[in-house]
Amino acid sequence: MNIPAYEEDFAGFINRADDRGELVVQPRMGFGAWALMREGLQRTAEADATTVGTVTLDSYTRVGDFAGARAALAEGAPLNGYPLLAHGAEATRALLDEVAGPAFPVQVRHGSPRPQEIFAELLAAGLHATEGGPVSYCLPYSRTPLRESVRDWAEGCELLAASDALGAQPHLESFGGCMLGQMCPPSLLVALSVLEGLFFAQHGLRSMSLSYAQQTSQDQDVEALAALHRLATEELGPGVRRHIVLYAYMGLYPVTPEGADRLLASAAELAVRGGAARLIVKTAAEAQRIPTIGENVAALELAARSAAGAGHGAGEGIRPPGTGDGIYTEARSIVHAVRELHPDLGTALVRAFDKGLLDVPFCLHPDNPRRTRSRIDEHGRLCWADTAGLPFTAAPGGGEQPRLTAAGLMDSLTYVSRTYDGNAGGGCAA
Repeated sequence: MNIPAYEEDFAGFINRADDRGELVVQPRMGFGAWALMREGLQRTAEADATTVGTVTLDSYTRVGDFAGARAALAEGAPLNGYPLLAHGAEATRALLDEVAGPAFPVQVRHGSPRPQEIFAELLAAGLHATEGGPVSYCLPYSRTPLRESVRDWAEGCELLAASDALGAQPHLESFGGCMLGQMCPPSLLVALSVLEGLFFAQHGLRSMSLSYAQQTSQDQDVEALAALHRLATEELGPGVRRHIVLYAYMGLYPVTPEGADRLLASAAELAVRGGAARLIVKTAAEAQRIPTIGENVAALELAARSAAGAGHGAGEGIRPPGTGDGIYTEARSIVHAVRELHPDLGTALVRAFDKGLLDVPFCLHPDNPRRTRSRIDEHGRLCWADTAGLPFTAAPGGGEQPRLTAAGLMDSLTYVSRTYDGNAGGGCAA
């Protein structure tokens, strides 16, 4: 596969689609078997939608157990993703041959707090787009010390940035807007995505995407996307090519096919309304099992139809009528407080968690302070119940909130699935 020119790289493809008013849709697809992975890419490329491809890596590779991945592949054991290093760069080049290219770029998704070997291998295979981040691929997925993840991600970013000299501009997507998938208030998601973008830029990357995960209220999510657009413009400036990527809801999914389809359609409409250029889809099958290729394609096509029906959003500055700048103000406070800790973003991120200026609700990683709490209010908006050491005080929510109970947390976690399955009940207990 030829290395694409700048105007034909991952970001260029997304930007041209956005200019045409087309939402790019993308699966979270990965298979251990080479032939099945190739079929998945081919079927994604042929879908009735504007798509980019995904090669999601297996769990062995994510944690650096490359010998385990090779052994599983040799034994024919099922894997939950593509074992990039076990297959090797030559096999991966063959996987992409006559499938990937300027009209169908492919991104590697992995989940590793130590990405250097993965990045080296994907570059050797001719790929230049991937995702993650020093915080977002450390806290939810591992017990790796944050300080080590920051160090390893600095090395990984510099490795990617150096590949610019080969004629393609590498692209890195922050996973910071997706922390734990649910129950993380929007202002922290926006702040973490921007902070990881700043970290990427500090280590030489000039093409990136900033993420946000669909939460519990579409109006609140539109406000969050507007805040992300605005803060990214202020903090990253004109020297960084960027776009916004939205993730369809990542928490407990509806159990009925009708509910799952409604939720995905609402994600596509949110992407349009909030000015996201790319949508990561989920399928109706994901509440029970890993989806098939056909189910992934059906989800891509449903999302594309829903986006087309919603029109095309301008994105910049959009917010629902009657809302203020609360999410933007909170996110900006977090970003500025972290940046003031140290000129090196990696050092600043570590210190911010030490001091409690960054604190992800319900995240059990040892380096997370674990003092903040969130709740869903009577309007379905995801709010702060306790901001602990965050650098702002959340707006009052109608008086003192009751202590969060196990039943209240479960009610919150199932709020979206119950809503889209038609059994939302009342407001979410706290």
